[in-house]
Amino acid sequence: MARRDLTKGSIPAHFRALAIPTAIGMVFTTLYNVVDVYFAGMISTDAQAGLAISFQVFFVLIALGFGLSTAMGALVGNALGETSGKESVIASQGLSFAVIVSVLGVILGWFLSPALISVISEPGDYRDAANQYLDLLVFAAPAFLIAFGANGILTAQGDTKSMLYANIGAFFGNIILNPVFIFGIGPWDGIGFNGIALSTLISQSGVMVFILWRVFGSDAMQGKRVYKPRLAVMTEITAQALPASFAMIVMMVAGFVVQYFLKGFGGSAVAAYGVALRIEQLLLLPAFGLTGALLPIASQNFGARHYDRVREAAMFCFKAGVILMLGAACVLWFAAGPALAIFTDDADVIEIGKSYLHVDGFILPVYVMLFAINSLLQAFKKPIYTLWVGIYRQGIGVALFAWLFVVVLDLGYWGVWIGIATAVTTGLVLSLILVELLARRLIGGLFLVKSAPVTI
Repeated sequence: MARRDLTKGSIPAHFRALAIPTAIGMVFTTLYNVVDVYFAGMISTDAQAGLAISFQVFFVLIALGFGLSTAMGALVGNALGETSGKESVIASQGLSFAVIVSVLGVILGWFLSPALISVISEPGDYRDAANQYLDLLVFAAPAFLIAFGANGILTAQGDTKSMLYANIGAFFGNIILNPVFIFGIGPWDGIGFNGIALSTLISQSGVMVFILWRVFGSDAMQGKRVYKPRLAVMTEITAQALPASFAMIVMMVAGFVVQYFLKGFGGSAVAAYGVALRIEQLLLLPAFGLTGALLPIASQNFGARHYDRVREAAMFCFKAGVILMLGAACVLWFAAGPALAIFTDDADVIEIGKSYLHVDGFILPVYVMLFAINSLLQAFKKPIYTLWVGIYRQGIGVALFAWLFVVVLDLGYWGVWIGIATAVTTGLVLSLILVELLARRLIGGLFLVKSAPVTI
């Protein structure tokens, strides 16, 4: 598979080619999870609860996979832009890194998951269901981690269609395998709730095999391959991957903080937030696709020292993202109620959910700017800044401003929404300052171009 040379040609055309498959692939990933929730609901409420708390534990492995994917996207993309020939060494080392982390993930998951489940659940059927589910799902860790890392190699080359095809295949495979493994077929009675885990294990293993096949046929793997771990390269991958992974884990912690402040307003508020998040995530899919495309475009051009193209790509992403999210904000303002009604018929949940989505509409453009800056920081191989901003925005900021607006100013659940919005907005201000200071040193500036970069 020939790579897409992102250092030449139309920047908007590159965004269209990369962003659209990414966004559509995320739709199928979302639908994949919906299928699991649907079949768990056919079993019992305890099964649905067990699935929910299992995901919170397994999310740690997904965060590691996301970090590895962005690391490979940045490092391989930079090498391709530099035309140094190092891309095959970095890519093969990345695959070895994924295998090592996968083995550790299986071992640690097997022994630690019961303790983690006990922290976020009470004794009972749903905890038992979660433990049984994770006992099987933990063996899917290699499939997830290796596929994530391999997809980063493809993305660095401008290939986002392969993962789209894999996600579509996994979605339809999951629809078929879930009922077969849960309820059985013919004389076989199936294995119940654990059938969801087995379906995930098999379908995601299929994704891994397909993505690896595409990787080994790609240009980036046609040079010298070195699978024996090299300390210098492994250290570079770790330094690039861990900040992005920890930033995702911090995001999960922020969810717990929000739930903590909402619980005082009753189950309707907690449920409203959960339902509203589903709608928000669907509207953010175009932003994820757009800002995800920025990473390989910026990485290749940064490696090639085409700094004007890096700036052009960043500005296009900012403008297109803000326009898209302003459109999404209009949708939220007028259609929040009907959208919530698709998921629930509880009038209180709908009313509270509308209040969140109306506030959320104002910060959707802020989100897309933050996502774009995170992609730039990855492309500059400075992901540690994304972690610091994440700790402020999703850790300190959410807790501080929610406390201020809920406890001090007594604004009720509106205070939680305003607290989130304030944390996100101030986080963007911090991100803009950091990325401009960094860009001045690396590429001569992002918004204010005054001089040539001093260092690389």
